[in-house]
Amino acid sequence: MSESRNIKPDARLLIESLPDSATWDDLAYEVYVRQAVEAGLRDSEGGRVLPHDEALARVRARIRRAS
Repeated sequence: MSESRNIKPDARLLIESLPDSATWDDLAYEVYVRQAVEAGLRDSEGGRVLPHDEALARVRARIRRAS
């Protein structure tokens, strides 16, 4: 379950950082990136990480299977 906190100040900062020409898609992308980064940081803090070599081997194996 996600932590309960007031995200409005962060959302306002995110919106204010967008250019005046930003679209809804731009906003959605920025929210997605923010969520992905926060999830990655939580995983890292929780010890849910892989060594670089193992991650690279997994990616290469998937590429080989898809070919």
